[in-house]
Amino acid sequence: MKDTVTHPVVSHAQWISARKALLAREKELMRQHDDLARERRALPWVRVEKNYVFDTPQGRRTLADLFEGRRQLMVQHFMFTPGKEQGCRSCSYMADHTDGALPHLAQRDLSFVAISRAPIADIERFRQRMGWQFKWVSSGESDFNYDFNVSFTPEQSAQGAVDYNFTMQPFPLPDAPGISVFYKDDAGQIFRTYSKYGRGVEVMMHTYALLDLTPLGRQEDGLADTMSWVRHHDLYETAPAAAPAAAACCHATA
Repeated sequence: MKDTVTHPVVSHAQWISARKALLAREKELMRQHDDLARERRALPWVRVEKNYVFDTPQGRRTLADLFEGRRQLMVQHFMFTPGKEQGCRSCSYMADHTDGALPHLAQRDLSFVAISRAPIADIERFRQRMGWQFKWVSSGESDFNYDFNVSFTPEQSAQGAVDYNFTMQPFPLPDAPGISVFYKDDAGQIFRTYSKYGRGVEVMMHTYALLDLTPLGRQEDGLADTMSWVRHHDLYETAPAAAPAAAACCHATA
């Protein structure tokens, strides 16, 4: 890791010159990002044929119900395996960024919900512990997680590779992170418009975007699990700075 002794130190004029050169690259990346967003919106859709039903604190609800009268729905596939005491710390890191965005998402005709396989009672207990306000439901014993390739049966895992992030690859856990987006038309038909997995879920982690502006960056180089520094936000004061890689709830797969 560089410090002020080894890092280049220049005059103000030289710094401005270097900063302008980087700014040109940043602007080009932003234009590429805008182009990619347009291509994303132009993707074909696929109709959701199954009538998925979820457990919620208010009772059973369908996928259509989760739109809450809006045309668009975003789902965080939250890793919370049945029988676990708490949700994945990396998915929790994602979720910590959500509540403040909810009123703004609603203004653009978009609802948000997290979905996990854990029982709704365990989800509610953990959600209250974390102080989150966003909607979070249980897919229970339905096919939802499996159909969207964020949960894997023991038989699938035993084969050594599972279908995750649009490729067959090893994955060390029975559940995986992801984001999926849906659209519901006036006739009530639901379409899957987009999904992303692996490092793609960093879009929900604007802490990373802020860290990427700093001289020390994410400080994850050399960590077996790049997110081993992340904690549930109520455990930072008592937890050590790093955790064994075996405890990983990783998203940093291809």
